[in-house]
Amino acid sequence: MQISSNMGVLSSAKSVLPVKTLFSEKISKDEALEIKEQIKQNANAIAFNSASIQGAVSGKDDNFKLQYEEFQNFLKDIGYNGKPIADLSKKEAAALVSEDGFFGVKQTSERIANFVINGAGTDEDRFRAGREGMIQGFKEAEEMWGGELPEISQQTMAKAIEMVDKAMYDLGFSILDEEV
Repeated sequence: MQISSNMGVLSSAKSVLPVKTLFSEKISKDEALEIKEQIKQNANAIAFNSASIQGAVSGKDDNFKLQYEEFQNFLKDIGYNGKPIADLSKKEAAALVSEDGFFGVKQTSERIANFVINGAGTDEDRFRAGREGMIQGFKEAEEMWGGELPEISQQTMAKAIEMVDKAMYDLGFSILDEEV
C-alpha cells in the first residue's frame, strides 16, 4: 500500500474478498481456519478503507479528486451509489460524513460490525478473528496516516467494536480473550 505524502490517503484500496458460506455443510478444520482468515482479512480491509475514506472526505486535500478512481471499486463494494466523490461540493461532502451520512459514524460502524457479525454467524472463533481484523485494520490505517486518525474514524471504530462486543455478549461469549 502507498499513501500520498501530503495527507496519508490510501492510494490503492485493500480489496474485500468473498467469504465462503458453508453453513449447511460440515466443514473440515482447515476449511474453518481458511474461512476465519478470510473474515479477519476482510474485516481488516473494511476497517482500513472506511477509516481512509472518512479521513479523506472530511480532510482539506485538494488532491482528493485525483485519488477518486482508486476508491471506485471499494465504494461500489460497500454500496455507495451516490455522486462521484470528486464531484462533491464541500456541503455535500460534509453531509456524507454527517451523523446520518453514508460515511458517518453510524452507517460506517454498522457496515464494519455487520460484516464481522454476519461472517461469524454463531462461531466464537470467527467473532474473535473478525474483531481482531477490525482492530488491526484500524492500527494499519493509523500507521499509514502517520499518527492518530481523525475523530470521526476514532468514533467509528469504537462504535463498531462496541457492536461486535454486544453481539458476542448476546451469544454468551466473553468479550475478553480467555487465552491471554
